[in-house]
Amino acid sequence: MFHFATRPKSLFFRLLVLAFCVAGLSIALRAEPLPADAGALTLNTGFRYMYNLDFPSAHKTFETWQQLHPADPLGPAANAAAYLFSEFERLHILEIELFTDRDRLQLFKAVPDPQIKASFESELAKADRIAADALAQSPEDLDALFARVLTDGLRGDYAALIEKQDGTGLNYLKSSRSTAQKLLAIDPEYYDAYLAIGIENYLLGLRSAPVRWMLKLSGAKPDKEEGITKLKITAENGRYLAPYARLLLAIAALRDKDRRTATELLSGLVRDFPENRLYRNELERLQVFARSNKEF
Repeated sequence: MFHFATRPKSLFFRLLVLAFCVAGLSIALRAEPLPADAGALTLNTGFRYMYNLDFPSAHKTFETWQQLHPADPLGPAANAAAYLFSEFERLHILEIELFTDRDRLQLFKAVPDPQIKASFESELAKADRIAADALAQSPEDLDALFARVLTDGLRGDYAALIEKQDGTGLNYLKSSRSTAQKLLAIDPEYYDAYLAIGIENYLLGLRSAPVRWMLKLSGAKPDKEEGITKLKITAENGRYLAPYARLLLAIAALRDKDRRTATELLSGLVRDFPENRLYRNELERLQVFARSNKEF
């Protein structure tokens, strides 16, 4: 079942979605009383619920965060990511087999939900406004810059994976990478930002030599091995995106027929997020193929 796509363009845009889908929330914010333990909630709490596919709990956590921190652009950025993540979950886009099976990639068609799209775009606009205000006061506001990394990545994901606008998706990816580079120049230890650079390095590194040369002229660094290095930084040290970096590394390992590394990465994800059926199902498939000694 794991047949690796040989078309870099297809792989590029279907792996892109995994880079920035970081949360899950309800369709609209509601003005509800804060829970008694609201002060103990963090964005990490919501991300952990999301990685376990517990969307109601993630919704509640992020709604509370926005009420407590209305000037934080990461709140609505996470909200926007949530709408996109839930849409991808509904459409079964986040299945590794879909990302590695060429026939399924060619046949896949997404039917978007217009209500989710409207909410998604509304939250993106809110995040951009808050980030712009923060950056106007302090051009080196790290969280505001990272919110921009996320919002551009999310727009690229929606354009490429749902609307099939590959060119638009690529442009947003370039913008996300550029902002990530600016952020890391200020703080090299903002580890989540390495993912935006790593995903571009790796996926563009799959292109042909002439295309890689042209991409370098635009400021990109199409280098597969450098991309892996950057993804590992996020996987090992990231605050919010580490699980997705680990999943991306597992897909890269499968593409290189490195079953041992893929199994180790997926086993860790299953251990850390036992309620996530995606991690569990893909690990089981991998183990079945390993036992039967079949090639990927």
